Amino acid sequence: MQFYLYLLLGFLGGIPAGMGMGGGTVTIPLLVLVGGAEQKIAQCANLFAFLPMSLFALKTHAENKLLQTRGIVWIILPALVLSGLGAWAAAVLPSELLKKGFGAFLIGLSFVGFFKAKEKS
Repeated sequence: MQFYLYLLLGFLGGIPAGMGMGGGTVTIPLLVLVGGAEQKIAQCANLFAFLPMSLFALKTHAENKLLQTRGIVWIILPALVLSGLGAWAAAVLPSELLKKGFGAFLIGLSFVGFFKAKEKS
């Protein structure tokens, strides 16, 4: 039965991810709050799911000639270093701290979205 729950949660989290709306902001809370997964496991599952999606998106953008490669090294290098540091921090930090940090990130993200939407209206 638990398999079907996780399948449903993956489906629900995959919908916004497929639309480019940041599936992790939905998938991680679903896995933790509804699925009862530990925060580290939920984040790991989200990152693992991101790999094939990002490769498919990269292939699609390349086929449609929508990639801009000028200055890409200055994006890739810091991303690799910071991803490594983030993975290390996630491995050594307690899950409770990760939960609170992710929650604070989502609250901050909602404020940014709110004020950007308010500026447009």
